[in-house]
Amino acid sequence: MLYLVATPIGNLSDISQRALQTLTQADYVASEDTRKTGRLLKHLDIKQPQISFHEHNKLRATRKIMRLLEQGRNIALVTNAGTPGISDPGFTLVRAALEAEIMVTMIPGPTALVIALVLSGLPTHAFTFRGFAPRKSGRRQSFLAIDKDSPHTLIFYESPHRLRAFLTDALEVFGDRRAALAKELTKMFESVKRARLSELLAGLDEEPKGEYVVVIAGAQDKRPTF
Repeated sequence: MLYLVATPIGNLSDISQRALQTLTQADYVASEDTRKTGRLLKHLDIKQPQISFHEHNKLRATRKIMRLLEQGRNIALVTNAGTPGISDPGFTLVRAALEAEIMVTMIPGPTALVIALVLSGLPTHAFTFRGFAPRKSGRRQSFLAIDKDSPHTLIFYESPHRLRAFLTDALEVFGDRRAALAKELTKMFESVKRARLSELLAGLDEEPKGEYVVVIAGAQDKRPTF
């Protein structure tokens, strides 16, 4: 069976009992980054062997994992942090397993996009998760423009060295909407800043650090402030 195991996004105390049990009993742990997962497994005193499974080797790794699954082995798939299959290559493996009629189940746990959405103070009844935007400004603006008229709250992931460019393009495409900038979620220095896009951009650190979740109000959100 293929087990999709959510792991902590920061605070290691967020690991669930089911996740611990599944990781301990799996024959292999398929990991996006074996070094990061190795540190987590060591902390949890779990010694199961790992299989590298990431964006650049996903096709080859999928074939290897599928052979093991077809032999009756149990594989636990984890991502760097949070829920596998969200902004990582897990979808490729899940689809292959389902097409081969191999059982797939999920061990739920932390997901940064949901935490950021709820803490943003923006509407949660309908939202669109868009993951990481393209790296280049022109493509990024075209990517953002797809949702310009969407009434749903929009959620994006962004790396620190592209955050300023992302917020600049978001302001250009969406206008000065209400938004929230979340980082270090579940950690000691968790931060969620809520303001207009222009204000978030103006208040950005000269060299941002950490992985960010950007939450932006939908097109029909007319409230002036939080």
